[in-house]
Amino acid sequence: MSSTSHLDAVTTAPLETSAPAPLIERVLGPFQRFFSTNASSGLLLLATTAVALVWANSPWAEAYHHLWDTPFSVGTPTFSLALPLHAWVNDGLMAIFFFLVGLEIKREVLIGELSTRRSAALPVAAALGGMLVPALLFASVNAGRPGAAGWGVPMATDIAFALGILALLGNRVPSSLRVFLAALAIADDLGAVLVIAFFYTSAIDWSALGAAGVVLLVLIGLNRAGARRPATYALLGAVLWLFMLKSGIHATIAGVLLALTVPARTRISEDEFLASAEASLADFRASDEEGTTVLTNQGHQDALQSLESAADAAQSPLQQMEHALHGVVAFFIMPIFALANAGVSLGTDLGAAATDPIAIGVALGLLLGKPIGITLASFLAVRGGAADLPSGASWGHVHGAAWLGGIGFTMSLFIAGLAFKSAEQLDIAKLAVLGASTLAGVVGYTLLRLGVGVRPTQAER
Repeated sequence: MSSTSHLDAVTTAPLETSAPAPLIERVLGPFQRFFSTNASSGLLLLATTAVALVWANSPWAEAYHHLWDTPFSVGTPTFSLALPLHAWVNDGLMAIFFFLVGLEIKREVLIGELSTRRSAALPVAAALGGMLVPALLFASVNAGRPGAAGWGVPMATDIAFALGILALLGNRVPSSLRVFLAALAIADDLGAVLVIAFFYTSAIDWSALGAAGVVLLVLIGLNRAGARRPATYALLGAVLWLFMLKSGIHATIAGVLLALTVPARTRISEDEFLASAEASLADFRASDEEGTTVLTNQGHQDALQSLESAADAAQSPLQQMEHALHGVVAFFIMPIFALANAGVSLGTDLGAAATDPIAIGVALGLLLGKPIGITLASFLAVRGGAADLPSGASWGHVHGAAWLGGIGFTMSLFIAGLAFKSAEQLDIAKLAVLGASTLAGVVGYTLLRLGVGVRPTQAER
């Protein structure tokens, strides 16, 4: 048979059709695809924010506030910790959020966009500009006023919303812009962590802080000794969190400190993994027996266990924990935080609230300070020769991303809760954060969508 007739025979033969997917996969498929997209977490945050606002301004508003004020106790009859549900969200669940932030910071510093001086120069400079200018604008409006403590509110960037909007733009923006914005937001998060630790800390209990220091040293020692089980770090992390909570330093800082102790090393190299995987596959193939299945063939089971062990050894605990926590944080912790913190009563005089110095300071910081600070600092870093523009991106792209940096939301609401003890001041700050973040997102999206096809000139590179 000629090659042509052989090809015809192949192409005209009936195609084998695979078995239809199980019912559960067909039912859950759309949900899995939704939760695997970058924009999904932002959409869920938006939805829970809307639910909180509607609930807090409905006939059931009292139930909303009563829910988050409900005491909840964890522990044994001899020792227990009782906190309002709102505190468990802001101090407990958000510690896990900050743990993930710490893992991302460590990864970026070790192998990512912050791992070399030149690659880190642009996002770090942009983050610094995006923190300093908003803080100065807020302080200039509120200096000497009761709301002066809120200068840290407009400094933060919400990475979930910002990257979610970039995901909506698809290939209209270069992929390097996503890397730049993610690295900027991570550097921004590091700045926010330092601000919380040094400027939004109450009176310190030195004995509790000393105990936290001992736990941290134990965690560092375990890292050095090669301990890799996530449960070990989780258990000691809970103890570290408890001591930090008692110390007066905000408990979420424990999440970042814990993340810095998680091992980033692998047990085996790439070559060792390949050799082990090939040996396992060869053993799997050699164990074939007529009439057996993978479930009943012990040789197959041994080979699969060996392959799984090699795959585990080729991944660092840092990578494993970061991967495991992304979905939990994006689709559970952050929406719960939004539900607990975005319920602001709109029954007050919105005109008076909008003209309050706190609201003006937040709006100026997020809507002017962020775009100006990020763009100007980026311009100076590139013009000074310390950094390069993201590949394929123009100054229009950078400025559009700078507007997305003005989406404060999660971190801004979190810092507002630390800065303002007055319920009235906190509500004003929350309204300003929600309004300014929404406007910043709309402007950033519009600028980037209209800037399609713009590429930097040789002089801009």
